[in-house]
Amino acid sequence: MQKATKPPGILSVGQVAERSGVPVSTLHFYEKKGLIGAERSDGNQRRYSRDILRRIAIIKVAQDLGFSLAEIAELLKPIPPGKQPSAADVSAMVAGWKDAIQARIDGLTELRDKMEGCIGCGCLSKEDCPLRNPDDRLGAAASGPALLTAGRGRSRP
Repeated sequence: MQKATKPPGILSVGQVAERSGVPVSTLHFYEKKGLIGAERSDGNQRRYSRDILRRIAIIKVAQDLGFSLAEIAELLKPIPPGKQPSAADVSAMVAGWKDAIQARIDGLTELRDKMEGCIGCGCLSKEDCPLRNPDDRLGAAASGPALLTAGRGRSRP
């Protein structure tokens, strides 16, 4: 009996996991979420084209930047699974990330600049908490740790 061979450029799920550094379970999860796509062999095994490695690298970089999987799926829409992204495709996609990245930078800068006065306050509803309770908006709804107890019977403003 002759052993079936895969066409050149086609990878098994194990090969993709090994080459990308992503566990097989994560690849299955990405596929379920529509981030990657796989063909099926006659034996119903997943088979990937080599372009999947670049797509997974893009997903990992986006995750490292703090993007959620839903955001990543939106950012990847111009490059459908199975299409080898060109340098121009990746540049266009990254341009779409710049505003979101800048918003994260601005938020972290604000956190860095204002957190010194908040460390150790504990209640997160003090009148002067510039991060979690600007202008004491929580004070009108409750006293004490209003933000922390919002899910425990207290209503959140």
